[in-house]
Amino acid sequence: MQAALDPNQWLTLDTAQLIALAGALGWASGVRLYLAVFLTGLAGYFGWLPLPPGLVLLTHPLVLGVSGFMVLIEFFADKIPGLDSLWDVVHAVIRIPAGAALAAGVFGADSSVMGLVAALMGGSLAATSFAAKATSRAAINTSPEPFSNIGASLVEDGLVPLALWLAVVHPLVFIPALAVVLALSVWLTVLCWRFLKLILARVRRMFGGKSDAVPPPVLSLKSPFSKNDPHV
Repeated sequence: MQAALDPNQWLTLDTAQLIALAGALGWASGVRLYLAVFLTGLAGYFGWLPLPPGLVLLTHPLVLGVSGFMVLIEFFADKIPGLDSLWDVVHAVIRIPAGAALAAGVFGADSSVMGLVAALMGGSLAATSFAAKATSRAAINTSPEPFSNIGASLVEDGLVPLALWLAVVHPLVFIPALAVVLALSVWLTVLCWRFLKLILARVRRMFGGKSDAVPPPVLSLKSPFSKNDPHV
């Protein structure tokens, strides 16, 4: 049974919690949009988390039902090599604006200025996390075994609820942790994109009938900005 919702209960959240929640929703949207919507709405529906007015819509049974259904679809689609990258391509135009909208919802009903700032932050975080997810999955999919793909997907499944929980319970821990994750995401995006470019260049050489004396590229954790690469 749904707990009685007090429209002013969200005022118990302090500024750090609101900022952290906006950041968590923006970041999570780029990784697992439907899971972020479902968990946030579920927490508000049962009274586990006092939601700001801009996010109360997530507690509607129809929104919960649709987002929960999409969580199940995405859970399985994201663990099938190739289909996960296709899923990312289809959702490229959804996750970033959704991240901006969710982050804006934390402040939007209370302050139009803060709502705009939150939207810019949420969209940027969603874009960063989405780029890291999409490029890393595409790089992983160059390997014929499916276990690394499934493992990466399960890690993402766990990171989203962890981020949302940490943002509300320990916002002063979440905020610097998010900054570290963003830096790692940029590094991972550059690394995987460079690897994918080398793969595409090798494929073009093979189909172009040119000899390919260069050994196949290997995804390595060394700096993606290194100039000493035989494939370049």
